[in-house]
Amino acid sequence: MEFISQVIYVDNVEEVLDFYYQAFGFNTNHISDDAEYGELVTGTVKLAFATHPHAQSYFKQGYIRAHPKQPALGFELRFSCENLAQSYDKAVLAGAEPLCPPTKKDAQHYAYVRAIEGTLVCLIEI
Repeated sequence: MEFISQVIYVDNVEEVLDFYYQAFGFNTNHISDDAEYGELVTGTVKLAFATHPHAQSYFKQGYIRAHPKQPALGFELRFSCENLAQSYDKAVLAGAEPLCPPTKKDAQHYAYVRAIEGTLVCLIEI
């Protein structure tokens, strides 16, 4: 078995894809004709977004929606970057909620923001 993708259910796929481009520089790899599903170019593991109705067409069970005005869900996305301060500022300028400015703990340099759909994002300087 291999981990191949992470799908986050959102209200507006096109808006979220544009945010991830503006905030983190990820280009869109694919978007469905009806804009109900889209993927970013992120490397080996795909990061995808689908609308809530799209998700519900595959399964009828409910789920807790990520939302920027609600407490964050219990996971984070981690993105590596070469310039942490610049990456953090770019994300905040694009609309990410600043949570933890660039910080150094032990040998790790990191920062946290919250994406427009409510997902926690950790930026790590490599």
